[in-house]
Amino acid sequence: MKPSKRDIEDENRKMRYLRLMIDCTTAVLAQSDISITEAIDLIAKTKRATLALFPGKEDTFDLIYKPRFERLMKSRFNSN
Repeated sequence: MKPSKRDIEDENRKMRYLRLMIDCTTAVLAQSDISITEAIDLIAKTKRATLALFPGKEDTFDLIYKPRFERLMKSRFNSN
């Protein structure tokens, strides 16, 4: 069955929101003065919000976004 125009628009809306959420999380991790505990909590909240938008896609999140966040964390908190 072919997805309806509404289904496609809804998927595109969710993808735009996801990109914005990931970009904001990345910016906060890279540029703000937060503690490592706060950073870990922010990543966990971002993951929960992502899975609320795309249930069952935990593996995809872990494959695509987790490494990006891990690199940021390593750069930010291990360079001291």
